[in-house]
Amino acid sequence: MPVSLDDIRAAAARIAGAVERTPCLHSRTLSRLTGAEVWLKFENLQFTAAFKERGALNKLLVLGAAGRKRGVIAMSAGNHAQGVAYHAARLGTRAVIVMPRGTPNNKVRSTQVHGAEVVLEGDTLAQAARHARELERREGLTFIHPYDDPAVVAGQGTVALEMLEQAPELDVLVVPIGGGGLIAGMATAARTLKPKIEIFGVESKNWSAMHQRLNGQTVAVGGDTIAEGMAVRDVGDLPFSILQALGIKVLVAGEETIERAVVALMEIEKTVAEGAGAAGLAALLEHPALFAGRRVGIPICGGNIDSRLLSEVLMRGLVRDGRLVRLRVVMPDIAGNLARVAAMIGAAGGNIVEVQHQRVFGTASSKSPEVEFVVETRDREHTRAIVEALGTQGVTALLAS
Repeated sequence: MPVSLDDIRAAAARIAGAVERTPCLHSRTLSRLTGAEVWLKFENLQFTAAFKERGALNKLLVLGAAGRKRGVIAMSAGNHAQGVAYHAARLGTRAVIVMPRGTPNNKVRSTQVHGAEVVLEGDTLAQAARHARELERREGLTFIHPYDDPAVVAGQGTVALEMLEQAPELDVLVVPIGGGGLIAGMATAARTLKPKIEIFGVESKNWSAMHQRLNGQTVAVGGDTIAEGMAVRDVGDLPFSILQALGIKVLVAGEETIERAVVALMEIEKTVAEGAGAAGLAALLEHPALFAGRRVGIPICGGNIDSRLLSEVLMRGLVRDGRLVRLRVVMPDIAGNLARVAAMIGAAGGNIVEVQHQRVFGTASSKSPEVEFVVETRDREHTRAIVEALGTQGVTALLAS
């Protein structure tokens, strides 16, 4: 194997004290929710909120002082950028980061805060990579690849070393895949230490390049995804060879399921995960039969999600669970009617978030405007109870889609 357990142990010794040894905790609530026994490795608690620090720092240290003096360059959609930028600054090394133009603003800003020179170029990670290679040649910098580098893979493998020390009873690992560096390192460490452990990768359905390659399919990816850290077309040849040699299976999860996982981690574990960081839990939610009754370890590999996007995901979660609904009521345009219906909703336990009158479009009569109430409820059963309570008092309310 191009990366060995000894390489990963050497990386662990090299980076010790400079990265967090993050907790790996059993989640009773997620275990009940999924039917598996779930342990979470909180890599979102790293200083830059992602596991990528491990591989970036190991590579920087392997370069030695002479290599670091030339400066380094990387391409990244965000988390690798921050890991390289932060540790390069700690070591007094110039860092240039090329990011796709669509990279979330919070990841661009966080990379700049760590002292890196950020260049926005290309619409995809592949285009950003080509520009980074041009700058590497032009300025004599050392390229630090986010996943297709043995030193980076070894650094990422330290996640599995820690997990199996903290929770030795694990018999399954479920690992998100972007370019493949994390799962390649973790699989190498875990399979060497515990040959019978089963390892699954997980990708977004829109960006499942590793799944396609391992199954001999032509890679066809694209489209929007909440897990932009996994939106990689050209997975690493090194990680691919490792996963192929170890017979690793890769699952896919839908966008809605990944959103559900982000919401579950926030509401249940009170922890912030970006889409890619929540993908391991998404695999359990989408493929429960594979993991029922098994002891499953999942790295929450990143927590860098844009605040506005997180807000939207949480609100969409309320709608999906039937806890935020729209009720349409047609009522006579008589003074006091709006207050009367609002009082009925409140008496039934609904919390009115928004009210909108519609007097022109879609109403049967100008004398009977349609009023839309956005209401927060406990669950779908509570919503039905509110509608029934209105009906018993002569008010017909329809659930709007």
